[in-house]
Amino acid sequence: MQTASIPSQEHDMAHRSRLAGFIIDCNTDNLDAAADFWSQALGCSISNRDAGDDTVEYQEFGDTPGDLYIEVQKVDHASRVHLDIEADDIDAEADRLEKLGAKKVAFVKRWWVMEAPTGQRFCVVKMKQPELRSTPNEWD
Repeated sequence: MQTASIPSQEHDMAHRSRLAGFIIDCNTDNLDAAADFWSQALGCSISNRDAGDDTVEYQEFGDTPGDLYIEVQKVDHASRVHLDIEADDIDAEADRLEKLGAKKVAFVKRWWVMEAPTGQRFCVVKMKQPELRSTPNEWD
């Protein structure tokens, strides 16, 4: 996992965030088979088998409960499930969560990997399509 050190800044601007969805991290050589299993297990379709880019390999699901974003992602670490929180200002959201007791683990590619006070890892990612799904929370 490549990491970059990003200096923490105080963010006084209001920002918005919300639960984006769940990422099923799969340590596998066959992401198609993993996506097939999870789509059938969850009763969702695979809407995009080529959703990744040259930095990450993943597949997106469609027909998800509550229009949550759900994907399977090929990873090098142990398989697990993590959630993503999306924000229109990821640095401000990471700072807000730090004040609540979370820790910044690393800035990876274009998102923050965080750790909750109880040990679970999660990511803070850039908000996509703010007009879709649930209304984001607004933070001062």
